[in-house]
Amino acid sequence: MNISDILDSVKNGKISVNEAKKQLSLYSIEEIENFAKIDLGREIRKGIPEVVFAERKEKSEVEKIIKNVLKKTNSIVVSRIPKKNYHDICNYCKKNDFKISTGQNCTTILVYKKPLKKTKGKIGIITAGTSDIGIAEESRLMCESMNCNCITSYDVGIAGLHRIFPVLKEFVKSDVDAIIVVAGMEGALASVVSSTVNVPIIGVPTSIGYGYGEKGVAALASMLQSCSLGLTVVNIDNGIGAGAAAAKIANQINKK
Repeated sequence: MNISDILDSVKNGKISVNEAKKQLSLYSIEEIENFAKIDLGREIRKGIPEVVFAERKEKSEVEKIIKNVLKKTNSIVVSRIPKKNYHDICNYCKKNDFKISTGQNCTTILVYKKPLKKTKGKIGIITAGTSDIGIAEESRLMCESMNCNCITSYDVGIAGLHRIFPVLKEFVKSDVDAIIVVAGMEGALASVVSSTVNVPIIGVPTSIGYGYGEKGVAALASMLQSCSLGLTVVNIDNGIGAGAAAAKIANQINKK
C-alpha cells in the first residue's frame, strides 16, 4: 500500500491506527542491498517523486531500484541511463507491467504503474536549437511526473528571432504558469523570453557550444548576467531541476 491507501484504510476502518503507524514507519528511507537509499516519502513531503541518476549505475542496480520504489509509490524518474542499457531497462519495465514515457534525444524515462492524475498546472517548454531538445525532454518528463501538462516548441532560437513570437503567443493564450527556456551557445533566448511575457521563466543553459565559453559556460554566464527580471537559472544541462522548479510553481498556483 502507498501512503494514501494506508490513510484511506484507517478512515474506512480496514486497519487499526497501530497497524497504520507500522505501515507508515516503512515510508522513510529504504536501503537496497547496501548500494542505494531511496527517499520514499519525498512525493508526499515535497510533491516531487524519486529521481534516480542512472549514468554511473549498473543495469541491475537500476532495475532493482525501479522495482523496489514502485512497490510503494506510483512513479519514478530514471535519468541519464547509459545508452548501452537503455533498451534493456525499458524492456525490463514492460516485462514487469510498468508503463513508461520516453523523451526525444534523451535516455531519461518516467516509469509508473497507474495513470498519473493531471493537475491544472501547465508548463511551456522551448529550446533555442534542435541540439537542446534532449535536455528539454528531461524537463518535460519531470513536469509530467509531477502531474503537469506541457506545451513544447523546439528550435526557436534568436538566430531566427521571428520564430519565437507565435510560440509565446500560444503560451500566453494557453495560460501557462511557467516557461522553461533551454539554450546553449550564448544562451540569449532566456533573456528575450523573460523580457516578453509575465510568467516565471526558468533558464537552462546547455553544454552545446564551442570555442571561448564552450560547454555551456557562455550560456550560463549570459543567463546569470541577464538584466531581464523574472528569470531564474539552473545549472548547465539541469533539465530535471528546471522541470521540478517549474512544476512546483505551477502546482502551487493551481493548488486547491
